[in-house]
Amino acid sequence: MSGVGIGQRPQNRRQRAIKFLWTGIWLAYLSAPVSDLLHGGHSDGVVVLGWIGLVAFVTWYFVLVFRTGRRDTTPMVLGALAVLAAQSSLLALSLGREWLVLFVYVSVASGAALPPRLARFTIPAVSALLTGIALAVPGGDAYLTSLLLPALLGGFAMTGVRELVRTTQELREARATVAQLAANEERLRLARDLHDLLGHSLSLITLKSELAGRMLPAHPDRAAQQVADIEQVSRQALVDVREAVTGYRRPRLGAELAGARDALTAAGITAELPSDPDLTDVPEESESALAWALRESVTNVVRHSGARRCTVDLVGRQTLDGPMLELTVDDDGRGAPGGTPGEGTGSGLAGLSERLAKVGGTLEAGRSRHGFRLVARAPAAPCGPDVGSGA
Repeated sequence: MSGVGIGQRPQNRRQRAIKFLWTGIWLAYLSAPVSDLLHGGHSDGVVVLGWIGLVAFVTWYFVLVFRTGRRDTTPMVLGALAVLAAQSSLLALSLGREWLVLFVYVSVASGAALPPRLARFTIPAVSALLTGIALAVPGGDAYLTSLLLPALLGGFAMTGVRELVRTTQELREARATVAQLAANEERLRLARDLHDLLGHSLSLITLKSELAGRMLPAHPDRAAQQVADIEQVSRQALVDVREAVTGYRRPRLGAELAGARDALTAAGITAELPSDPDLTDVPEESESALAWALRESVTNVVRHSGARRCTVDLVGRQTLDGPMLELTVDDDGRGAPGGTPGEGTGSGLAGLSERLAKVGGTLEAGRSRHGFRLVARAPAAPCGPDVGSGA
């Protein structure tokens, strides 16, 4: 990095040198005091003291300007400005009108180092002090006209620069915060996808492995078929995980309905599912969210419910919020662990709530009269009242 960004502190010698150069350009206006020391006819002692005073003034000025935008305490900055103003007054009263230009630097440092609510008072105060000293110094009134306006304009211009620095710092911090939030959201998305994908696939693999183990002694051919299914599910799980990691995974309801039927049947659960629904006008985001809801709910039925029967229904409804596609999964078992979303649930139902909320949908889950029921709703394009029906 060759330069220094607005609101950033120099990080190396090169950046410090660049900032010093840009700040030091304005020291060219000190040519009048320097010329007075070189050609003003002062005694050697006065010249030495004059040089010491000028170097001390410039050093103090650079300290203040270099700290522009830092969160220094206001009393400390006011004290430093008072010292700077005292140096200017002493040098101008002692050495003559050529030194009145120092008050312009005091005004600029005031605008750069103080918040605007204080600078709007200190800048006119410095200008008033400049006027008083100029009237007290022989011939100073001739310099007053050419110095008073730069002192006022330069000071107030620096308040704008200070606010620009502060705003830039806040924007940089906000951008870093947004980047951190985006990274956290991506981690949550990946964790949610992997939970939904692997939970379903591993549950199916476990069931089929148990079936294969029970069939192996008496029915090796049927056990071999279960092992072949395990291989197919494993391969599909690997593909799904890769797609989830790259962020392109968009499950489809039709495919999830077929997978749900296989998983429920393999677990020995009587399944009633709708036929392949017509989802032509349904937004992809809504279909994807409902497909995740179906996958998660069926996984919970297979793994946790102990159910003997599971019914899946998919219908379109007209609501006050517009047409909605409603997915219902009803079983006669114990239900998913954790009860309802938001009340101690695991990451599965909580993740479904987040997915559906993002597309403008809702999730309801809880005990029913005969078991556990999950109802997921997502916005749908206008369609017939029945997209699908339980079979």
